[in-house]
Amino acid sequence: MATTFADQLRSLPDEALGALLQLRPDLVVPVPADISALAVRAQSRGSVARCLDGLDEFTLTILDAARVTRAADTALTSLDAILELATGVAEDDVRVAVDRLRVRFLLHGPPEALHVVGAVDEVTSAYPAGLGRPADYLDAHAAALVADRAKLRRTVLAAPPGARAVLDRLAAGPPVGALSRNEVAEPVRWLVDQHILVPISEAGRAPRPDGDLVELPREVGLLLRRDTGPLGPLRPFPPIPDATTRDVKAVDSAGAGQTMEAVRAVESLLEALAAEPAPVLKTGGLGVRDLKRLARAAGVDEPGAALLVEVAYAAGLLGESETSVHRSPGAVQEIFLPTGAYDLWRAAGMAQRWSVLARAWLTMTRQPGLVGKRDDKDRPINALAPDAERAGAPQARREALDTLADLEPGAAPAVDDLLALLAWQAPRRARGREIGHRDGYTGAALLGITGLGALTSYARLLLTDPETAGSDPLGLHPEESPADAVRALDHLLPAPVDHILVQADLTVVVPGPPEPELAGELDVVAEPESVGGASVFRVTPASVRRALDVGHTAADLHALFRRRSRTPVPQTLEYLIDDAARKHGGLRSGSAGSYLRSDDEALIAEVLSDKRVTGLDLRRIAPTVLVSPRPVARLLGALREAGFAPVAEDAGGAAVLTRPKARRAPSRTPRIAEPSGPPTLFGPRLAGVVEQLRRGDIATRAARRAPVTVRAAHGQAGPGLTAVQQHSQAMAVLQQAVRDRAKVWVGYVDSHGATLSRLVRPVSLSAGYLRAEDERGESLHTFALHRITAAVTEE
Repeated sequence: MATTFADQLRSLPDEALGALLQLRPDLVVPVPADISALAVRAQSRGSVARCLDGLDEFTLTILDAARVTRAADTALTSLDAILELATGVAEDDVRVAVDRLRVRFLLHGPPEALHVVGAVDEVTSAYPAGLGRPADYLDAHAAALVADRAKLRRTVLAAPPGARAVLDRLAAGPPVGALSRNEVAEPVRWLVDQHILVPISEAGRAPRPDGDLVELPREVGLLLRRDTGPLGPLRPFPPIPDATTRDVKAVDSAGAGQTMEAVRAVESLLEALAAEPAPVLKTGGLGVRDLKRLARAAGVDEPGAALLVEVAYAAGLLGESETSVHRSPGAVQEIFLPTGAYDLWRAAGMAQRWSVLARAWLTMTRQPGLVGKRDDKDRPINALAPDAERAGAPQARREALDTLADLEPGAAPAVDDLLALLAWQAPRRARGREIGHRDGYTGAALLGITGLGALTSYARLLLTDPETAGSDPLGLHPEESPADAVRALDHLLPAPVDHILVQADLTVVVPGPPEPELAGELDVVAEPESVGGASVFRVTPASVRRALDVGHTAADLHALFRRRSRTPVPQTLEYLIDDAARKHGGLRSGSAGSYLRSDDEALIAEVLSDKRVTGLDLRRIAPTVLVSPRPVARLLGALREAGFAPVAEDAGGAAVLTRPKARRAPSRTPRIAEPSGPPTLFGPRLAGVVEQLRRGDIATRAARRAPVTVRAAHGQAGPGLTAVQQHSQAMAVLQQAVRDRAKVWVGYVDSHGATLSRLVRPVSLSAGYLRAEDERGESLHTFALHRITAAVTEE
């Protein structure tokens, strides 16, 4: 009696069944009702394709060998037939690959009668291992030629050079080519006339401009592969990249320095957007000119600026807001602005800020490497535009980094070698993802995930962090605790400094990353000149005036520099502050549209006679008062550009000293990409799924043993059945069973609407519920009477 696929799964021990579910977790999403449903799903096209996508090149080749060696009458193969075809490699390597296929149930059955799951042929090439179909399937003349091995060899050896080149190319695979109608096809026509190639047709296809198709029979292909082997060159082990080994400390130091640069560039970029928001294009995204402006502000190239913009948007630091359009009353325009989350991010530590960017980059469904390229319609792809959306980008990024993580610490191979390794590890999945993988390595270098071409130690922790890997299904990992990657990077970064070094030329040196409070003070009182491990700022009259404008006094600034500076404060700086403070507020303005007043009549006269402010239309209304029809903001701006230092005042004459309010876009929740596949099962969760499958299988088999009247109550067909037991009859049967303590088959509908059957011993029947022991007497069950559809005494 033949054993079915479901029976083989059913006979597996729990450990082997759990191993299958771990290797193919999509089989239990959602959990099947029983083993039979699991077997059907395991043989479906989608599940088989997902399983094949995770197999390496050698295992897929061995699977092709199993397909090639199948018998024509039974469609079965054997381990010995596979070993005979896979020449040139150790038998143990082939056996390991076969075991890999069997544990995934792509091959099943005993070693002498292996069966290939049918869906494999549907989701893979019609030409396994690049070999054509048998000659007796294609053409009788070709079958007669290959049957005579000596004649076949003579015919192949007699082929002209052009025809032999065609044969070698088709033998390497795929074995199908076009029979061109021009004179170049003469070698192909010779091969067809000799029955070495067989013309074939495609049903329902349109006429081909290059002629009909020809196919190389399998036997001829095997003959031409006598040097390379029937399956072609076999690589049982992955190609080892020729990697340069670098010192791990040097890698971490280089990566840590790049993390600081990445965080600084993102901050500069967002500050540039806060000062001058960029409009959102009608088609979505950021314009090319704005991207160039942001690249100059951040000190990176345009591809780097595109990556940082995408990462900032994915992290929720950048968003869209609406603003009114000048010259068009009532019209609004969308602009890009930093969000409220940017202020919180900026106040965090350097390592934590980098972690936010790195996690957003790992999970975002955007491919920044496409920015600047053209789409299918030859239109440029802009940053933040919908055209750069790629659902497979997170998985491609993760695959690229996992390949680096599998190498020895400090290994820095070339990108091409890594791509070759990825192509061996999962050729079906890597096909078409080369751009995504290259983009992943480029982004990792820019964000400091790699240093000197090697993966950093803190990035390894980031890739295995529970929060990133999703290995905490119960959510027990405390979100407030710092991640291991953040702690590791924090030890590598220089400690934030709370002091400065003021020099005689009015430059201020910050010997390290400044603390958030110190950074905020320097933003107000100094102008940045250079950034890096040690930042340089310069104090200018304009920066001092800006500090006075936001409410600082001369005494406050003197105290600030004395408190923060580890070097003596130069006397020139003290003079600069005092001189700016003495001029500051010498003029007062208000609304008239606006007015300007001062106790110094000479100063009023100087302003009135200054040709640089003639556009303000100033008019003297008193010896110490001027008025203008212009708004106060324009009056103050024009006077400051002319070298004066006015301040605004309120209706009571008090100076209005306020810090300008930063514009922010509405806060937005960062978009986290869903995992590309089902979560990996392990531990108690895996054991629970296996137990659920076993219980479901027991319930299904019990339902099959139920009497026909119970099955009919569930809508199942039964031969010779004319009526279904009514509910009142079921109640009578149950009442009698309670008195007799007899076993009863009960059919009922559960809370999910599924119809089930169970063999129980009724205990009581009251209050609308039936209480009964199950068949083995291990537990007590309660059934709602209105859900019971049938009841039959066990025969």
